[in-house]
Amino acid sequence: MSTTQASPASSDIQIDQLCINTIRTLSMDAVQQAKSGHPGAPMALAPLVYTIWNRVMHFDPKDPIWPNRDRFVLSNGHASMLLWSVLHLSKTQAVDAEYETLGQPSVTLDDIRHFRQIGSKAPGHPEYHLVSGVETTSGPLGQGIATSVGMAIARKWLGARYNRPGFEIFDYNIYTVCGDGCLMEGIGSESASLAGHLGLDNLCWIYDNNHITIEGNTRITFTEDVAGRFMAYGWNVLRVGDANDTDRIEHALKVFRETKGRPTFIILDSHIGYGAPHKQDTADAHGEPLGEDEIRLAKRNYGWPEDAKFLVPDGVYEHFAQGIGQRGATTRSEWTKLFDSYRKSTPELAAEIEQMQRRELPAGWDRNFPTFPADQKGLAGRDASSKMLNVIAQNVPWFLGGSADLGPSNRTLFTYPGAASFEADSPTGKILHFGIREHAMAAIVNGLSLSKLRPFGATFFIFSDYARPAIRLSAIMELPTLFVFTHDAMGDGEDGPTHQPVEQLASMRAMPGLVTLRPADANEVVEAYRYILQLRHKPAVLVLSRQPLPTFDRSKYAPASGLARGAYVLADAPGGNPEIILIATGSEVSLAVDAHEKLTAEGTRSRVVSMPSWDIFDQQPKDYRDSVLLPSVSARIAIEQASTFGWERYVGGDGRIIGMKTFGASAPLKELQTQFGFEPDRVVAEAKELLGRK
Repeated sequence: MSTTQASPASSDIQIDQLCINTIRTLSMDAVQQAKSGHPGAPMALAPLVYTIWNRVMHFDPKDPIWPNRDRFVLSNGHASMLLWSVLHLSKTQAVDAEYETLGQPSVTLDDIRHFRQIGSKAPGHPEYHLVSGVETTSGPLGQGIATSVGMAIARKWLGARYNRPGFEIFDYNIYTVCGDGCLMEGIGSESASLAGHLGLDNLCWIYDNNHITIEGNTRITFTEDVAGRFMAYGWNVLRVGDANDTDRIEHALKVFRETKGRPTFIILDSHIGYGAPHKQDTADAHGEPLGEDEIRLAKRNYGWPEDAKFLVPDGVYEHFAQGIGQRGATTRSEWTKLFDSYRKSTPELAAEIEQMQRRELPAGWDRNFPTFPADQKGLAGRDASSKMLNVIAQNVPWFLGGSADLGPSNRTLFTYPGAASFEADSPTGKILHFGIREHAMAAIVNGLSLSKLRPFGATFFIFSDYARPAIRLSAIMELPTLFVFTHDAMGDGEDGPTHQPVEQLASMRAMPGLVTLRPADANEVVEAYRYILQLRHKPAVLVLSRQPLPTFDRSKYAPASGLARGAYVLADAPGGNPEIILIATGSEVSLAVDAHEKLTAEGTRSRVVSMPSWDIFDQQPKDYRDSVLLPSVSARIAIEQASTFGWERYVGGDGRIIGMKTFGASAPLKELQTQFGFEPDRVVAEAKELLGRK
């Protein structure tokens, strides 16, 4: 494709340099037009990204989701114009939510002209669910590199399970670009440490060592020996002293591919805003447009028409087509032929791969789900969850996960025959050990899900605070991830307020696109897993008790399948005509049932509503919601061992909320329940007061 403007290239300028400068000038023009953004990093890193894409990476722009493609992750997501430029120049095709290629570009030149504007497929940071060719949403620094560790783990697991002699179905690599901020964030250290431990030799991080952050030179905050740190983590550390030397960059990437048993860390020395004579080496080029005068100087330095805007010179599209286009098409075609033969020789495994890629579940995914008999002593939510995890892991081959060093407490260690841990020397294992790294764990779970596995991560609910940024990205990306949180309230009694979640439920419920479930008994736990596994585009948080909860007699009370609607009438007044409605979640549902029985015995007509998920309930039709929370009944009490924030929407102005308005305390659980008023008699007293009775 040609432009109407004359090409700035003279006969002695190599096409590689022309392509690199096209990436730079598109980035400068886009940021200037938007009047916001970060031009410096794209200008400095254009040679690197060009080399990865057009010389090295196995990626087919015509089929950007074929399973064995190399992955490119831009962890320093503020440099997103790098990605929009190469996606456009390589003519990467758009793919819809049903995994169908649409026959149109993922990123058009018009999108780039409207960088950071409404409706553009060139947003301020890479967005996975929005733009084909983006492997993960990035921007919060450190998230991209941590997510890439999950991708590398997934590739190791996929290869170990599915590859056979003569059939290397999964052998792709992950190329991740990061900056100083990614390495300063704690999540970077967490994930790098785990990657080194696991020997993820399919993972390469390229560190843009430009010595600049927004506040100034890194000497004011970041003077550690980065190379020494990564050597200590067990990485292979390489250095390229000139970010413009594409041959040395290509050689370093070749060394990465030849290195076994260790991930690779390439330190790339660059100058931010390369080619901008007056703003090179300044923080200004990092976080704001260069200005028209500076852009003209930079373009003059490149031998570019100074007044040309969004120029793609003759030969640039063709060169990308001859590079990544031809290489990717050939590699994908060879893989497709290989997979056709693989399907004939191992049809069951091939079927698994195809189902996984479509985020489908295998036949019989819910077989052997347990049904728990009525039991007043009951079962802890975490113990019911353990039984479910073990069943699901055997029914769904690509279901795997683990805890942040809390497997025995979370009950997430698989115990079925043949269950094994994932380690460097046993990559078929499905038990993941994340270590005490909650933040990295959640990002790694995202990376596993982006690789089409069905993963979960687990810890105590209080430590969801450490995992929250990655959970938020999971919701933004619409990934079917699962986060299993135990020790959901004051059941961790003696450990005190540091380990007793109060505000976490409200926080999770506030997150758009996230399904939060707090089941009331073992059978609700079963139904929670049944619901979660059928999600294809939403993450879920499952909040479970440490202590045993009574298992309700479902011949007396409503079936637990009501969980699928978010809330349901568990127990009701005779004739279904209540005077007061008691609403509860989790461990407090049995408390509400006890209060209901007392009220019933005294002649007060009450209804108990189990509400395991606000999110699901709010999506139900109004007539169903009104049938559960009768508009005619204004006397309502919500009961939950958590912040009262938000419950007003369900109890109304005349209702009451029995919840936590302070942090907890260190004491045995029963004493805490008495101290904070989580007892049947308190509920009965509140109900009578609401109804004007003594």
